[in-house]
Amino acid sequence: MRVQVTRAKRIVVKVGSSSLTTASGGLDPARLADLVTALAVLPQEIVLVSSGAIAAGLAPLGLRRRPRDLATQQAAASVGQGRLVHAYTEEFGKHGRVVGQVLLTVDDVTRRAHYRNAFRTLRKLLDMKVIPVINENDTVATEEIRFGDNDRLAALVAALVQADLLLLLSDVDALYTGDPSLPDSRRIATVRDFAKLADVSVGGVGKAGVGTGGMVTKVEAARIASGAGIPVILTSASLAAQALRGEAVGTLFSAGVPGAARLHWLAHATTPRGRLTLDAGAVSAVVDRRASLLPAGVTAVEGAFIAGDPVDLLDTSGRAVARGLSNYDALELPALLGKSGHTEVIHRDDLVLL
Repeated sequence: MRVQVTRAKRIVVKVGSSSLTTASGGLDPARLADLVTALAVLPQEIVLVSSGAIAAGLAPLGLRRRPRDLATQQAAASVGQGRLVHAYTEEFGKHGRVVGQVLLTVDDVTRRAHYRNAFRTLRKLLDMKVIPVINENDTVATEEIRFGDNDRLAALVAALVQADLLLLLSDVDALYTGDPSLPDSRRIATVRDFAKLADVSVGGVGKAGVGTGGMVTKVEAARIASGAGIPVILTSASLAAQALRGEAVGTLFSAGVPGAARLHWLAHATTPRGRLTLDAGAVSAVVDRRASLLPAGVTAVEGAFIAGDPVDLLDTSGRAVARGLSNYDALELPALLGKSGHTEVIHRDDLVLL
C-alpha cells in the first residue's frame, strides 16, 4: 500500500476529457458516475479539477470534433460547462455530497492578489465540506492567458491548496518507457528523479482526441507538483478507486524537497511580462551567488512590464536562467542600464532560478 495515499488528508484529482466523454464528444454518464463513486466515499478533502466542458458542448452544438478556433471553443465551453457541473451535482448529490464550481484563468494563480483570493475561496469550500470542481474558464480565456491544459492547472491548484497528493487520471494507466501499445514498452512504477526520464519517449502518448493534454503535459505537471513537495500518481480513470485506496497502480512520482511557496509560485504559476538580458558578471552573481540583480548588470530590456511584474532574466546567449519581480517599469530601466548606485532591479528574495 502507498502511504502517500493512505496518509493524505487533502487530495487534488484531475480527470481529462477523454475519461469522461463518449467517442462522439458527449458526457458519458456511466464513466462520470464511476469516478464520482470513487471520490464520494473518501474521508479526505477532495478538490476535483475536471476537463470536459468543451467536449460536453460538442454534441449539443452539432460539432463532430473539437474546434480549432478559439471563438468556437469558447462557445462549446459555454454550452458544455453547465452540463458538466449539473452532471457532477446530480451524481455527488446521490452520495450526499455538495459540489461548488470554480472557474479559473491564469491570472487567478499568477497575480498575487488573485492567488490569495482563490486560496481563500477554496479553503472556505473545503472547510464547509464542499468538493470544489475546478476548470479553466475557457469561455473568457484568450490565447495569451490560458493554461493550455488542465494538467498544469491541477499541479498549480495542488500547490495552492497545499495538497498532500495529486492524482492525474488519464486514458493511459501509467507512464511507460515507450508507446504502451508496443510489446517492449514497460510500465514505470516509480519516478524519483525526473532527469532519468530523458530517455523515455512520452511525446504524444495518451493524447486524447477531445482533450488538449498528452503524456508530456502530465509529466510536466508531476514535475511542478513534486517541486512543491507533493507526490503524484498517474493512472487511468478506470483505476481511480484502486489508486485512492493506496494500491500500487499507475506511476508514482515521489515528492521533491519543497522550496518556498512564493518562489514555487513565481517559477511555475507566473507568465513573464518582459525580459532582461544580463552580462556575464550579473549572470554569475544571480545564479552562482544568489545575489540581487543590479542595474549595472543589465544590458537590454524587452517588454511592456510595470513594477511588480514577473520578468525573465537571460544570459548572454539568450537563455532564461531566472525569473523575478521587477522593481522598475520597462520605461524606467533603459536610462539606468550599466549604472551603479541604484536600488536593485530585482531583490534576491524575489528571484527564482530556472
